[in-house]
Amino acid sequence: MSPTVRSEIRDGVAVAILDDGKANAVSRAVCDGLCEHLALAEKDAKAVLITGRPGMFSGGFDLSVMGSGVAQDVFDLVNAGAEVYCRIRELPLPVVVAATGHAIAAGAIFLLAADARIGASGSFRIGLNEVGAGMVLPHFARELARDRLSKRHFIRAASQAEIYGPDAAVDAGFLDRVVDPSELFEVAFAEAARLGALPQPAFGNTKRALHESLVVHLRETTAPDLRAMMGLAD
Repeated sequence: MSPTVRSEIRDGVAVAILDDGKANAVSRAVCDGLCEHLALAEKDAKAVLITGRPGMFSGGFDLSVMGSGVAQDVFDLVNAGAEVYCRIRELPLPVVVAATGHAIAAGAIFLLAADARIGASGSFRIGLNEVGAGMVLPHFARELARDRLSKRHFIRAASQAEIYGPDAAVDAGFLDRVVDPSELFEVAFAEAARLGALPQPAFGNTKRALHESLVVHLRETTAPDLRAMMGLAD
């Protein structure tokens, strides 16, 4: 497991805590650690909870890679992140994200992929800032946003890089509800436990049926889309 992903199983809930002491950047190590966590959860748990440290859920993909100018490294990282989101969507267990603070770019996409999203109240920024940073929002992120965000907010969030506070993020569709930071973990854990108590395989089969076509589509299109964006040969 990545040192920036702390993982444990508590009372049937597989808890993953992102904490690199900084922006909780989504690195290859984080992607690998989360894939390992999800695989372990499918074997030994009833639900998954992904969270961060107080004040910061995730600021997005690792900027040391994204700003390196090495197209292949950027491709490898973003493609690995897309695979994590696909695995969250297809996992037959409920996945709850507790957004402990800022959730920007790749951090916000976790919210689009999860089954339930609970955020901490406060002066936090949530949204897809890629266009504002001069980047094209990748196809997989556009489609997850289209699938999960309110139609009233989709264009504003996806192509106009609107950033939301927690309460506005509920209206937009990034979050389901907002609670006091002191209550966040307890509330999110209880929600994961509640969803994990739903009968299986009824929950898992229904979740997979709901998301299968989108996941298949994303797996078919993500790599070609990213290669074209980055000028890489097929």
